[in-house]
Amino acid sequence: MQFFDYIISNYGWQGIALASCILVLFFVQLYYQIGVYGRISRFRNSRRKKILESDPPISVVVPLFSEDYRYLEESLPLIMGQQYGATFEVVLVYVGANSDFYEELTRMRLVYPNLSITKIEYNPRFPISVKMALNVGIKSAHNEHIIISTTSAQPATEQWLAMMGKAFTRGNIVLGYTAIEPATGLKNYLMRMSRLQMSMYWMAQSVNHNTYRGSRHNFGFTKSIYFANKGFSHLSMNIGEEDLFIQKIAKRNNVSTVLIPKATMLEHPWGGWRWWIAELRHYGEAYKLYPVEIRNTVEWDLGSQILFFLTILTALIFMPLEFKLAAFIFLLTRYIVAMLRVRSIAKRVGEEKVMLRYWIFDLFNPWLMLCVRTAMIRKDSTVWR
Repeated sequence: MQFFDYIISNYGWQGIALASCILVLFFVQLYYQIGVYGRISRFRNSRRKKILESDPPISVVVPLFSEDYRYLEESLPLIMGQQYGATFEVVLVYVGANSDFYEELTRMRLVYPNLSITKIEYNPRFPISVKMALNVGIKSAHNEHIIISTTSAQPATEQWLAMMGKAFTRGNIVLGYTAIEPATGLKNYLMRMSRLQMSMYWMAQSVNHNTYRGSRHNFGFTKSIYFANKGFSHLSMNIGEEDLFIQKIAKRNNVSTVLIPKATMLEHPWGGWRWWIAELRHYGEAYKLYPVEIRNTVEWDLGSQILFFLTILTALIFMPLEFKLAAFIFLLTRYIVAMLRVRSIAKRVGEEKVMLRYWIFDLFNPWLMLCVRTAMIRKDSTVWR
């Protein structure tokens, strides 16, 4: 009782309330870093039961909405040159009206016999969505197992397809990681870390048998599942193939999550902050349709992190020295735990040289997500058909 009276006399009820908030938020953050994201570090896909004895033939379907010579010269050869034990084909679905470009595509079949070209004539009066192009590609694919990618991404290694194909032996849906292509500068680093952090949300749920999304550059499923569910869902939206559709087809034991550096895709960033914020806002429109428990999980993490930083800042500004030292110890402990956890996950998916400046991202990310959520209040008209 005397100890309690001493605490009250020195810090007051306000100090007790502040200390209680710091403790609660500290343990909430530990729960996320150790309990939720720790699942990713501990996960081994090889422990799942096999459903196929050997790697299956695969069709990689890629929609092509522009005359992208960069993709043909740099990215496509990396896909065609994959070291895969079984047979595979690449199905390009060209949506356009440039006859010269289409002839260039068809000529490439002389170099790559396993390249298949499908054309959808562009008509501005009847716009073609990504889902429509993918639907045509999936129907024209010769193999049962389909992997979806985009022209914005390319494999990080020659074993990408082998890793994704092996994942099909343990699940009818495969989910791989996509990193932002590394470059110099703080902006690129923050975008890379933002991609890793947002991927940690879905990876943690996927390895816990509660899959709700994957990466639109690096995921796959079987034709049987696709047609049994009558194709993509939410056809009124120009997005959603990697999340809303995945929520529709994913079951507790049919998803194979690939957390191997060799299975990572690299997305080319087409701009700086304006491009990145626009990407987050555009594809974030689907977030509003996610299950409530998924949204709560994400927002409790971000919200508790913001409140934890604010309570620590309050203690450092207004409280006595010993209170400040205790608050700083809690802040440092939480940072070390988070840094070690992210480091282990980054190693799993092949993100390199990301920890030296992690403290910058750790302070920056909650406010970035808050800005994105604020921007998402205004409806993105380009999402809806």
